[in-house]
Amino acid sequence: MFYRDERLALFIDGSNLYAAAKSLGFDIDYKLLRQEFMRRGKLLRAFYYTALLENDEYSPIRPLVDWLNYNGFTMVTKPAKEYTDSMGRRKVKGNMDIELTVDAMELAPHVDHVVLFSGDGDFRPLVEALQRKGVRVSVVSTIRSQPPMIADELRRQADNFIELDELRDVVGRPAREPREEVVRDREPAEV
Repeated sequence: MFYRDERLALFIDGSNLYAAAKSLGFDIDYKLLRQEFMRRGKLLRAFYYTALLENDEYSPIRPLVDWLNYNGFTMVTKPAKEYTDSMGRRKVKGNMDIELTVDAMELAPHVDHVVLFSGDGDFRPLVEALQRKGVRVSVVSTIRSQPPMIADELRRQADNFIELDELRDVVGRPAREPREEVVRDREPAEV
């Protein structure tokens, strides 16, 4: 439930939202996403969090990051860390939970409603803390994927759960060719 006069802020866990949309077979059109939430209330900020591989000559997420930065999103990035796991596979780690949490708590006195685009159960204490400050919290993720992309405890804590699949017609576009998706799969989603 949204009220047109409430002050909104969006907090987008980039890798988590990407993985949820991909599991449902579509990509997010961020221009449409921003417009949708501007329509729902007074959008003060739209934050997007992602870790970037600094040593790659070309990162497939870089054009998205640049576009978002020039089109009304506040970008929060940090270098991802690469490592090799015990099986010899190349892994990338780039958790942005702390950055998102600090920004949400700092902005809490200035907003009425926070929309969190993530299914990561680690955000349950953040949702609870925002609620104690009088901020309503909606969480956007999906239970329609197998397995569901949202932690049950996060969904239960939120004031409102928004099924990402139900936003498909409003903020979605068909998924891109697999070539790009394979490269972007390096961003692990956390639940």
